[in-house]
Amino acid sequence: MTIEPIGEFRSTWGEGPIWSGGRLLYVDIETHKVISFDPETGEERIWDVGQRVGTVVPRSSGGLVIAGDNGFAFLDEESGEVTAIADPEPEKENNRFNDGKCAPDGYFFAGTISLVKNEGDADLYRLSPDLEVTKAYGPVTNSNGIVWSADGSICYYIDTPTKQVLAFDYSKGLLTNSRRVVALNHIDSSPDGMAIDENGHLWIAFCHGACVRSFDPSSGYEVQNIELPCLETTACAFGGPDLSDLYVTTGVHKTEKEEHAGRLFVIKSLGVKGQPSHSFGG
Repeated sequence: MTIEPIGEFRSTWGEGPIWSGGRLLYVDIETHKVISFDPETGEERIWDVGQRVGTVVPRSSGGLVIAGDNGFAFLDEESGEVTAIADPEPEKENNRFNDGKCAPDGYFFAGTISLVKNEGDADLYRLSPDLEVTKAYGPVTNSNGIVWSADGSICYYIDTPTKQVLAFDYSKGLLTNSRRVVALNHIDSSPDGMAIDENGHLWIAFCHGACVRSFDPSSGYEVQNIELPCLETTACAFGGPDLSDLYVTTGVHKTEKEEHAGRLFVIKSLGVKGQPSHSFGG
């Protein structure tokens, strides 16, 4: 197994990686950037979207969809134009959208975070292919990683301060039958972004923890722990031609000086592959 920093861009707070169309998409929340990185050519494209942006996903009809300070919006890759869709929390100045991903059926799920840590003052939202925004689950405090099982029947989700992974039955945009599948209270750091591999194991980046750990949701047991040279390890996504590489975003710690803080990393030769990502169906 090898771990190395890649690309030239250095994030203040990298997040939301997703592999799509032979490239990795991710965001730098605090500098309002969406980044596209092609590992074959090293090409990086960067869009300034004019707001803190928590997540980005591809759109099946072309272009990208983001969620940030001002809610859900389309991003035109050619012009860089941002077109608002809807903001479900316009009155909450201390909230913004955080992590999110698309379900296999094309619904885009993204949740908000209370930046002042007001418990229960945020929610997980669902953007339907017909552009309707509705509350999917809540209340939460810091909506974070979300992934689906290979058959799309189970959704896994993290509300960071709870230090647990919830599972839901999933069908046609609806989350039901909530239950805890992984307890993380024993880990002295914050569960952040999440990916899922071909075996159904969950890979979780631990903010303030300098690591990515994998867990078996059927047993709750930890499978693997990979340490990284950045305390603020924020999110991860499988990518590469056969989804055998694990890409990891990082952020810059408030006080610690680290050589590679904010860099994008790639972990190779893990011995496991990821599952394909999904696009927004609208």
